Amino acid sequence: MEVCVESISKSYGFQKAVDNISFRVNQGEIVGFLGPNGAGKTTTMKIITCFMPPDEGNVTVGGMSVVTNPEEVKKHIGYLPESNPLYKEMAIIDYLAFAAEIQGVPRDKIRERIFGMIQVCGLKSEKHKKIGELSKGYQQRVGLAQAMIHDPEVLILDEPTSGLDPNQIVEIRELIRRIGREKTVIMCSHILAEVEATCDRIVIISGGKLVADGTSTSLRKQAQGKEILKVRIEDGDRNAIYNALRGIDSVELVDFLPDHTQSFEVQSKAGANSRRSVFKLCVDNNWALTEMTPVERKLEEVFRDLTINT
Repeated sequence: MEVCVESISKSYGFQKAVDNISFRVNQGEIVGFLGPNGAGKTTTMKIITCFMPPDEGNVTVGGMSVVTNPEEVKKHIGYLPESNPLYKEMAIIDYLAFAAEIQGVPRDKIRERIFGMIQVCGLKSEKHKKIGELSKGYQQRVGLAQAMIHDPEVLILDEPTSGLDPNQIVEIRELIRRIGREKTVIMCSHILAEVEATCDRIVIISGGKLVADGTSTSLRKQAQGKEILKVRIEDGDRNAIYNALRGIDSVELVDFLPDHTQSFEVQSKAGANSRRSVFKLCVDNNWALTEMTPVERKLEEVFRDLTINT
């Protein structure tokens, strides 16, 4: 079931929290929804989950509008908020039964759904424990189980790995990826490496506006602008190599790299390619070119460039 966000806007008084945002999430796709604090992420999530209507625009979930048919849309959405509000004095099985009843699961199907979620979310060994006795990682699993107890086609996950240790993060990441094979998943997170490892696509908003939409690889390439090469050249004087690299017409900037005395970072001018020129330079001077690899920008750098001035 696809989610289609169509030109939505939302204001709080004179403050426009969301400004004409549009994007689409297809079934079987995991999309990371990123932005700095105050970017409008939470407001957008509240609109998608029918917590509030947009001032303008619309969101459809499987063709159903959150504006005209919110009660029906809610039946198809599972939501794990950042705070994960669990009843910690309840046993896991009792809590999931309670969540199933609230979500309208038929009584004759509740037991089946509970044990299905226990299996999917890896809670079998803990199922009789009270939620308050569980680790943070297992509490997140319970939160995911309650979000999926009614078998929704769409999952909205807000900071699902918040507060987890590295082992728990890997476990929850793998669980989300398994879930995402069948469902539509929108995941908010401030951990960019986590989003890159988990999500098929990334949507970034800033200042209430959409500023990027694509895979992590495509976003890095779009933001690259100028070719950057890591070059290692041996059999020559370090300073002589540095000056020769700077003398190439297509090169804009050369820096020494600290990892090796003969390694350099070479940045080409906009639209230019320096690889052939560097190779020819080494041949002409009888230098050994032992490494020449393109350098991709980190997602954190791309994110900062896209959001710092909005």
